[in-house]
Amino acid sequence: MNRILKILPLYLLIILGCKVPKSDLFDFIPKGYTEYEKYFGDLNKDGREDCVMLIKKTDTANIVTNRFNKKVDTNRRGIIVLFKNGNDYQLADKNYDCFSSENEDGGIYYPPELRIEIKNEKLYVHYEHGRYGYWKYTFRFHNSNFELIGFDSSSNYGPITNKETSINFLTKKKLIKENINENAEGGDEVFNETWSDIEIENLIKLSEIKDFDELEMYDY
Repeated sequence: MNRILKILPLYLLIILGCKVPKSDLFDFIPKGYTEYEKYFGDLNKDGREDCVMLIKKTDTANIVTNRFNKKVDTNRRGIIVLFKNGNDYQLADKNYDCFSSENEDGGIYYPPELRIEIKNEKLYVHYEHGRYGYWKYTFRFHNSNFELIGFDSSSNYGPITNKETSINFLTKKKLIKENINENAEGGDEVFNETWSDIEIENLIKLSEIKDFDELEMYDY
């Protein structure tokens, strides 16, 4: 009788086709946060669709009235990187509060727009700022962490590119391209290129960045 009772649950699982629950994306979102955006792509060269989630805190104390007398959510945002593992996901990296709110005051212009890109097994944190240009951080998974291996930026005035900066933290090289055509109208810039070496001992880890707004790439 005892033997029958022990094997009965196994037979029920087989008959009903039950399976052990698999990890859901939402299982990785910490309490007090909500999903903001999701992105998919291969980040560890295994051909599987990994997932990058932007998350946002849900503290009602950070819903405030801005200078335009409009209520806005100023809660900060974070990032969770998940590797696809069969039918499951496993946590690869995280940083819950490294991005400012999308509702930060942009002054006379709108605040930079944050978007994530996954390309060539690399993770890109891309800020677009309309007519003023953009800046982009490149991360690669190595040593069980996503590490900052590159930085690119463009300083614009409308359609005119005034200056471009590219830093490779692996080769420790920096390239600055400055437009020397004062009469440029866009597309006809003439760039003067300057190469230099940078000093860096350890690569910056995604998980250790307190605030992307405070990363001073121009110090390199």
